[in-house]
Amino acid sequence: MRLTCPVCGERDRREFYYVGDAVALQRPDPDAGEQAWDDYVHNRDNPAGVTRDLWQHEAGCAAWIVVTRHTVSHEVLETVLAKDVKRASA
Repeated sequence: MRLTCPVCGERDRREFYYVGDAVALQRPDPDAGEQAWDDYVHNRDNPAGVTRDLWQHEAGCAAWIVVTRHTVSHEVLETVLAKDVKRASA
């Protein structure tokens, strides 16, 4: 699988570190309550289809990116800097 780093361009997937579902960018407020924090830490969907994942370009520029991909075909639909996704959701 090939991923396109928004900073460095297209690279082999082995240059990147997979972190998990991009829900990590939507951390609850510190006083959100026990249930919100339990869901954030422990519960993840495992869809067969399109998902958004958080990756780090570990062997490159160290950028954090959000990869939209299809989990069955592994087709990469989009890659964007995580800071831009975070800023857009704020």
